[in-house]
Amino acid sequence: MARYWGYTTFRPLQREAMDAVIAGRDSVVVLSTGGGKSLCFQAPALVRPGLAVVVSPLISLMKDQVDTLVGNGVPAVLYNSSLTPDEKSAVAAGLRQGRYRLLYVSPKRLVGEGGAGFLALLSSCRVSFVAVDEAHCISQWGHDFRPEYRQLARLRQALPGISLHGFTATATAPAQKSSTM
Repeated sequence: MARYWGYTTFRPLQREAMDAVIAGRDSVVVLSTGGGKSLCFQAPALVRPGLAVVVSPLISLMKDQVDTLVGNGVPAVLYNSSLTPDEKSAVAAGLRQGRYRLLYVSPKRLVGEGGAGFLALLSSCRVSFVAVDEAHCISQWGHDFRPEYRQLARLRQALPGISLHGFTATATAPAQKSSTM
């Protein structure tokens, strides 16, 4: 943890969240903004074999996180609408070759229009787990409902045996209760 992120201790609930990811148990993690949610899926991605898929609706956040990870020596990549066709091809080739430990992808790319081909690609990539950032978007009771998030349940069929983890800072009690994938 210190090598890549500079931390020597955990914040409250981080260890429990990481333990669930490492053990392959599904989880919903609600931590306040600045509570260290990203570390809860980034660190286990380096411990578990295979590719960790991080679903995020925010292209700028994906870019910031991937740039920081790569800068710290973590093999991470993003795949979203900001990439050129050549860049998308290069990422897909890298995924097939097992070059990455973390893949950041938008829910629309993962399960939206044209997502079937992308899911087929992922099914050949030895996915370890899926972390859903901004998981409150799964629920119609969340303040930022997005239909593509409701379709993430398709991951259970497309990637059998993987664990799913939802991370959010803003889930209401009804949203937390209804966010089972």
